[in-house]
Amino acid sequence: MPSLQDVEQSSAPTPATKTARCDVLVIGGGPAGSTVSSLLAEKGWNVALLEKDHHPRFHIGESLLPMNLPILERLGVLEEVRQIGIVKPGVEMNSDPHPGRRQTYYFDRLSGHVYPHAFEVRRSEFDHILLQNSAKQGVEIHEGIRVTDIAFRPGSASLVSARDNSGSVRTWAARYVVDASGRNTFLSTRLGLKAKDKRHNSAAIFGHFKRALRRSGRDEGNIGLYWFEHGWFWMIPLRDDVMSVGAVCWPDYLKTRASGLDAFLWDTIRLCPGVNERMTQAELIGPARATGNYSYYSRRMWGEGYILVGDAYAFVDPVFSSGVYLAMSGAAMGAEVVDTCLREGRSVDQLLEKFESRMKGGLRTLSWFIHRFTTPATHDLFMAPRNILGMEQAILSTLSGNVFRGDRATAPIALFKAIYYLTASLTWSRSWASYRRRKRNVRLGFTDETAARRS
Repeated sequence: MPSLQDVEQSSAPTPATKTARCDVLVIGGGPAGSTVSSLLAEKGWNVALLEKDHHPRFHIGESLLPMNLPILERLGVLEEVRQIGIVKPGVEMNSDPHPGRRQTYYFDRLSGHVYPHAFEVRRSEFDHILLQNSAKQGVEIHEGIRVTDIAFRPGSASLVSARDNSGSVRTWAARYVVDASGRNTFLSTRLGLKAKDKRHNSAAIFGHFKRALRRSGRDEGNIGLYWFEHGWFWMIPLRDDVMSVGAVCWPDYLKTRASGLDAFLWDTIRLCPGVNERMTQAELIGPARATGNYSYYSRRMWGEGYILVGDAYAFVDPVFSSGVYLAMSGAAMGAEVVDTCLREGRSVDQLLEKFESRMKGGLRTLSWFIHRFTTPATHDLFMAPRNILGMEQAILSTLSGNVFRGDRATAPIALFKAIYYLTASLTWSRSWASYRRRKRNVRLGFTDETAARRS
């Protein structure tokens, strides 16, 4: 496992390699990378962004949260996103153990929220808008170039080497490095910081479909979540009669696959009556896809001359559509931290520690719900909500992405947790069976490499 010292001593550019200079080098052009680079360029810094792919490109994670919208407005792209998206008024919950019942949580039930809705978007279009906005702010964009090496030099600029699609190597000297490389987790992997979240181990199979049955009227843009025996489904309506449909499943189920991925996705759909009912006329467009090892985190979020933002730092199960929001909010906070460090001419440890603590707090709030999302007690509570002492408002606030709120919803969420544990004890046989399956699946594992090999 390489140490920071190993990385600091990694190969420097040869004399023949021309070295460009910048204040900030951002690795990755997804929502986190585009957000942090735009905000830093707006503050007057010289920013270079290196993206291994070419935009627009496919990406999963198409459902935004209301708390995304203030950031989009801050970036000046809210109206552009509105043009490519479908309005998402809320979240629809469905559960096989509760047949015939549908529970919808509408964001406009939250008092004081300026944005009582979110959007469903194609990530290829959404990410492209954000990257183009970075260029408008003066960010130097380089696509089709992959970072291969980095040498941190305390007291001096870091040296970052990257190779483009033609094989040519380029090098940058950067005062600060922001890793927004997403699930590639460039620095976290390189520094030995990445750890799998053993409490939650699942994988997803998904695809885009035409002619899936959509809800009518106001509910057309709602994301649909469906619990079934082997995990849960998402159904995300997109423009042009396209529906994103995916299943996040336990490894013990995924390891039973003996057919091609397209056929296996259809077989899985048929196991969930609520989803299958909406897919009788649907047609898969493009290949089905798979991804594994969903949850991980990094043991450290920053070091001398660098920070990690978005999925480069941590990723949790996508059940609450939190990925894009966590990436963009973390990037926005990170931009303020980097700006201060550059102006001070050094890393401001207290500010960096506060930044990391705040991000961890938000992740903890979400993770408590996520790690219990497939339990029988959660099914029962979400399918029959009780607004005791503002408990429903606290849950709606969490679903909207308001996870950095401090203590404002501590009491209602604490009450929800107490009721959860009481419900679990009253349904102990179902809860115990669910717990045993979770523990068994943690041991099984299902990685990105396994998913790719079986695709």
